[in-house]
Amino acid sequence: MATARKKKKTPKRKKGPKRFRFQLGLAGVAGIGVVLFCLFLWMFLLGIWAGQTILLPSAGPQVGTGLPAASTPLIRPQGKKRPVSGNTGD
Repeated sequence: MATARKKKKTPKRKKGPKRFRFQLGLAGVAGIGVVLFCLFLWMFLLGIWAGQTILLPSAGPQVGTGLPAASTPLIRPQGKKRPVSGNTGD
């Protein structure tokens, strides 16, 4: 009599969440490093430029207060004979 062999059942694996794998070689890491260096350098220079612009605005025509220049009084500190400002319009 021929007996039928039963196949062994392999236990089923529990399927967990798929894992994502990201691999870089040495050239890829170096490339990302160069790109990040350039980005940080650009942001640094942009920050320096913006800071200089805010602190020292360009020497363009200044908007006056609407008063003529001759009517602005000269400020003279006590005990000094020369005016504080560079104007010698006495």
